[in-house]
Amino acid sequence: MMGIQRICVVLGMLFILVREGGAVTFTFVNRCTGTVWPGILSNAGSARMDPTGFELPPGTARAVPAPTGWSGRLWARTGCTQDGTGKVVCATGDCGSGTLECAGRGAAPPATLAEFTLDGGGRNDFYDVSLVDGYNLPMLVEPAGGVGGGAAATATTCAPAGCAADLNARCPAELRAVGGAACRSACDAFGKPEFCCSGAYANPNTCRPTAYSQVFKSACPRSYSYAYDDPTSTFTCAGGRDYTITFCPVATPSLKSAGGTTTPTPTTTVPGVTTDVPPEMPRTAGGGGGGAGQGVMLGDNSWLASLATGDASSSPASRLALLAAPLALLTLQLTRL
Repeated sequence: MMGIQRICVVLGMLFILVREGGAVTFTFVNRCTGTVWPGILSNAGSARMDPTGFELPPGTARAVPAPTGWSGRLWARTGCTQDGTGKVVCATGDCGSGTLECAGRGAAPPATLAEFTLDGGGRNDFYDVSLVDGYNLPMLVEPAGGVGGGAAATATTCAPAGCAADLNARCPAELRAVGGAACRSACDAFGKPEFCCSGAYANPNTCRPTAYSQVFKSACPRSYSYAYDDPTSTFTCAGGRDYTITFCPVATPSLKSAGGTTTPTPTTTVPGVTTDVPPEMPRTAGGGGGGAGQGVMLGDNSWLASLATGDASSSPASRLALLAAPLALLTLQLTRL
């Protein structure tokens, strides 16, 4: 009887470790010249991801674990300030919560959005970067172990997705918003069915690319430019892998506040750059500090994204070692029966 109880305990440990080993982590990286405030909104029916918003200073990273099967959207707010009552208001991407956390509220357009469905059909992840609600800053999504930025990255399987171009620099005058800090979609600006894919245009046969959506698509070929831009804009990857969301991955545009003032822009800025191939981001294999999911920036642009439980348990080799221990115990108990 005691042997059976021990086996049950070991099996329980194994189940927990397998479940945790498959958890997905989103690492948010800020390469912009100013602070951004990421926002997170879970879809209806999906478990909530915590936190739902936080501050991310320039040159830092933060890792946030996602619930199993999570789906939702991620974005960056810019130009956030507190008024005299302590209410937080942001120039772009504001979620209207009045606090750092968005608490179930989405981004006010215009805002660049990353959208995810984890562990969906066929146990695959589905992800994209959408400009359908407009654009406020460059964003890149990279799956861990993906195909990188080479020739193979033209496919939509485990490839980087996003927009590295500074669309604010080339935004048509009639779409400019917040003093040039964001670029509205034609749907948001004009509200016409042909731009919003609504009414008689609510299907892929009648809703076609417009001159405005083509401005977005030519600069950002790996992003959604309008509602039915699926074939070249939805990416898939085998489930269970981690993702890095980088704000300002190549170009480093200045971030304008609501008043239109800008932070100093370094000489490495390339406004209007059209390439969406991400720069190399060296990552360390060792452990490191950082608590509560806060990432740590190392020298020479390498990054250490540390989870609240510590980095040692997040590497594949460490996970295999953790799984091997209960398996060995289970084998030992079976031989004693």
